[in-house]
Amino acid sequence: MSDSVVYAYAVVRAADGVGAAAGALAGVAGGPVRLTAGSRDPAVLLAVGDVPAADFREEALRRRLEELEWLETVARAHHAVVEALAAVTTVLPLRLATVYVDEAGARAALDEGARAFAERLSLLAGHREWGVKVYADPSAAPPPPAPAADGLSPGRSYLRQRREQRSGREEVYRDARTAAGRVEEAALRYAAGRARHRVQQGTLAGAAGENVLNDAFLVADDRTEAFRADVAGAARGLTGVRVEVTGPWAPYSFAVPAEGTGDTEDAQDAQGTGDTQGTQGTQGTQDDAEGAQGTQGAGGAGNARGPDGARDAADVRGPAGGSAP
Repeated sequence: MSDSVVYAYAVVRAADGVGAAAGALAGVAGGPVRLTAGSRDPAVLLAVGDVPAADFREEALRRRLEELEWLETVARAHHAVVEALAAVTTVLPLRLATVYVDEAGARAALDEGARAFAERLSLLAGHREWGVKVYADPSAAPPPPAPAADGLSPGRSYLRQRREQRSGREEVYRDARTAAGRVEEAALRYAAGRARHRVQQGTLAGAAGENVLNDAFLVADDRTEAFRADVAGAARGLTGVRVEVTGPWAPYSFAVPAEGTGDTEDAQDAQGTGDTQGTQGTQGTQDDAEGAQGTQGAGGAGNARGPDGARDAADVRGPAGGSAP
């Protein structure tokens, strides 16, 4: 039995310079990255590298996924490879820890999904992913006015102040809904796709306030500036509301078609089937990127939603294979 297995990072579109870019990278476990081709479509390649079998065979990987420091290191390396390749060509990120027993298994998976991969790469060409989060911070609501000498008893005066305080908090949440609506309007004008992600809570939110919207948008490169300007202004004039825009990222959230489209299963199956030991990756390879940025949820090629990744590395909910975003 070999002492290494093949780790897959992304499906990539053949382009000038992509081979050199891959060859200059150090991936997971510090190993070199290379491109491998199947037999069906020479324009569809798979970025892979060798990793220690002792860490990535099925049983060992299950244990390793409980070690957050190790997981964060893998997520960061995975994301770095994906983003470097995305700078020179279109990529379909695979879920974190998508591994194959050998090169033949990786090529078989590539061939299995070749048609779906080629179609998806064509659709995503010239687009990048942008993350948008809306936060509501009730503590930013204006304090209720000091009780007036209106003859109310202390108890009734206290209750009035509490009502006014609640009213201020409710105003913040109303304004947050308004901001979310403005973000949606901007998306309808500029974005080619939208992916909704669960809002982040506690330390995963990574910022003051309550995360009330956590979405990803697929935006054409020539519409980026207009999209960012509109979205960044979504909180203008609103109380206690903040909008955070991150990107550009590789299209983690869009690498697999939305459910209900014809080629979804082919694309997902090719990402982690055959000899692959799929492990649910991280939607957050992107989140990893943002802060170590957290693995938010992974899965086959599409859910490895990168940026919030490493920060949420603990939230390895998905199978690796393609959802990592």
